[in-house]
Amino acid sequence: MSDAKNLAIKPAGTVALIRQGDSGIEALMLRRNRALAFAAGAWVFPGGSVDAEDIAGCQNDLTEAAKVAACREAMEECGLAVDPSHLYQISHWTTPKGESRRFSTWLFVAALRDHSEVQIDHGEIHDACWLSISDAFLRHQAGELPMLPPTYMTLKAISEFDSVDGVVAALKASTPVVVEPHGVPIEGGFAAMYPGDAGYDSLNPDAVGARHRTEIVGGIINTVVDGLSDSEPRLDKIR
Repeated sequence: MSDAKNLAIKPAGTVALIRQGDSGIEALMLRRNRALAFAAGAWVFPGGSVDAEDIAGCQNDLTEAAKVAACREAMEECGLAVDPSHLYQISHWTTPKGESRRFSTWLFVAALRDHSEVQIDHGEIHDACWLSISDAFLRHQAGELPMLPPTYMTLKAISEFDSVDGVVAALKASTPVVVEPHGVPIEGGFAAMYPGDAGYDSLNPDAVGARHRTEIVGGIINTVVDGLSDSEPRLDKIR
């Protein structure tokens, strides 16, 4: 059996597809098959592993290869054609040590200007819906929309804006946040701590000081940011 701490980290690309709706920005959410080994039943953005062909076709530029992979997955999972040149990186996540599967994931945002019909594959993806950001959070807090921290934090960052154009303009001028969360158990659940959190290096969730984390209790995610230095990149903001 492989040592989980030394598992190979697979490159991956994911894209949050957003559009302008009647009640503000909407994001496309896809529900993963409950039978899958990874993130079963979670609501996610289109995405998947980077293939060797993606890397070769992009002259070994992993960021560009991740864009190609994200767009390929968008077509395969939900039938939407997305141009890689329209993707803007918002963050980069590396799965914490100790997890059974580890990914190095480039997370992008792309604005859809037309309202093409979503056609899910009924394989990896079993459901899809466009939701306003506020509705996505309400449904998550009600236990109806399970999410992983990268999905949740991306929606939090997008929620700061009133328009898709505002999100795109901010991303063009921003620096993507690069993070490898440190996961630790807390009372009743789990915390993913990010750089700047007082407990990040010591893996002590009770360490005195700043907070930069997501806490997951009963499957519900809550963002905790307090006392963080202004110079520290935040995952719930685009800047």
